[in-house]
Amino acid sequence: MIYDLHIHSKYSPDSLLKPEKIIKTAKNKGLDGVAITDHNTLKGGIEALKINKDPDFEIITGSEIRTEYGDVLGFFLNEEIEDRIFENVIDEIKSQGGISVLAHPYRHYNAPEEIIDKVNLVEGFNARSKSVYNMKSLALATKFNKSLTAGSDAHLYFEIGNGTISTEKNIEKSLKNGKTKIDGNESNYYLVHGLSVLIEKIKWLK
Repeated sequence: MIYDLHIHSKYSPDSLLKPEKIIKTAKNKGLDGVAITDHNTLKGGIEALKINKDPDFEIITGSEIRTEYGDVLGFFLNEEIEDRIFENVIDEIKSQGGISVLAHPYRHYNAPEEIIDKVNLVEGFNARSKSVYNMKSLALATKFNKSLTAGSDAHLYFEIGNGTISTEKNIEKSLKNGKTKIDGNESNYYLVHGLSVLIEKIKWLK
């Protein structure tokens, strides 16, 4: 089973992707499911869950929450994460029975190592990160014996599927047990981030 576990919809300020087209694009690329992880909201994942009528395609409701130590992904959530303090965010995710992930830990922040044990997983490959950051993320996960996730971090349709994770059929169980394999192709760092900045400005002007 192949999943892209980091996608942003129109409910993120720097993306225009429609949930229904995310599903269509992902299926056309041979994916078995996606996690829609909008910035600080579950809206995209919840909308996609309602739209999806294919029992063989899985939608994971998630969110990417900004904290003082960087971004945390929460998977399998059913309520908005209200806090922005790292330890409180982790507690909120845990209270929902969700899975917490340290997302692209070196892109914007150098997360202190003492927080690593708090999260369930580390994002070992993010297609929007530079190679050096992904390599450091893998080294961090290895050092602390953390299992891995991967994702495209797509804000544009052509990015979907650029970062993937292969699992057994029950993805939630596979993530918790560390039975995962990550893969992907890095996006053009400056192009995709530049386009996201432009999208955010356009949306702000509206």
